[in-house]
Amino acid sequence: MRVILLESVESLGGIGDIVDVRAGYGRNFLLPQGKAAPATDAQIAAFEARRSELLALEKERMAATTARAQQVRSVAPLTIAANAGPAGKLFGSVGAAEISAGFAEAGVEVARAEIQMPEGPIKELGEHQVALKLHAEVREEVVVRVVGQAGETEETQGEAEETQEEAANTAADG
Repeated sequence: MRVILLESVESLGGIGDIVDVRAGYGRNFLLPQGKAAPATDAQIAAFEARRSELLALEKERMAATTARAQQVRSVAPLTIAANAGPAGKLFGSVGAAEISAGFAEAGVEVARAEIQMPEGPIKELGEHQVALKLHAEVREEVVVRVVGQAGETEETQGEAEETQEEAANTAADG
């Protein structure tokens, strides 16, 4: 299926590119989302008439996305509190929904679909790298810091355990 792209699509091309895609991808994703139109002579002529309008829209979208990326950088590192056991393992996990909610609390709009976690959800306390795909051309790496409900990180829990062991040793010696 030949389509003409109405906006930039990662791994396909930019505005105005005529590309061949599988029929299902074009019919079920690109066309309903308004990202492409069938590459007929009439559609190509209509696109050429709207080219400057579509390029201006893409430029505005890119400027807004760049501003959002700056907001994300100002919030980073994002801190999320979660229930954890004494060994630093979480009861449950921190996924895209929790990270999106954390950004929303900080006043930055990040959709769940924009959060990429190739290793799956976070299951331990500490700092973790998470990729945000805000636009086909804008990716941002952020640090998500997962802390225990009481604000304890993995390091502070280790220090607390050492302090408890020292107190137990002192009580046994005394």
